[in-house]
Amino acid sequence: MGSKVVIAAMFFVVYAIGVKASDPELTSDYSAPAGIDGNYFKSTVLKGVPIASAKFATVTGLNQNNFPALFGLGVSSALVQFPPGTINPVHYHPRASELFYVIQGCLDVGFVDTMNKLFTATVCEGESFIFPKAMTHFQINRGHVTAKGIVAFSSSNPGTSRLPNVLFKSGIADEPLVKSFGVAKITIDDLRSGVVN
Repeated sequence: MGSKVVIAAMFFVVYAIGVKASDPELTSDYSAPAGIDGNYFKSTVLKGVPIASAKFATVTGLNQNNFPALFGLGVSSALVQFPPGTINPVHYHPRASELFYVIQGCLDVGFVDTMNKLFTATVCEGESFIFPKAMTHFQINRGHVTAKGIVAFSSSNPGTSRLPNVLFKSGIADEPLVKSFGVAKITIDDLRSGVVN
């Protein structure tokens, strides 16, 4: 029962802060769409989600795209599952802060702020960690059991940009990458051939 209260409180806090932080502020009272019932506000998207990868975390988003009741409310969520040794690749959310609550296991997490300072912590079951909006961050399971977390975003459409994909799978020419990283082209080729979900 206690963890349900914590999760409910976490979502309330993110909702209260998030509406101001990312999505346009609601300027009128909420009015439900015509012709709906209570089931419109219910979702089963995160129910019984299988783990899809042995290398990377399985991230299942719950946002305005798959749960229309969230549209305009300034919140969304995700279930993130980490088999032992997996990572949620380095990424950021351009439109949202992320409140990560661990429901099983432990994770090593971190983010880099705009001054290039790295902040890391180990977060275990019942603990939370906040990733500020648009900050590059990661989560990794270095343990021997599957870790799981629930995410609350301060936007109904937070967006995700995974840096390995952005840098090495998007079609950026070799020259800017070689010069930016100060490495040989073969290193860029090796990075491009890597598999990232």
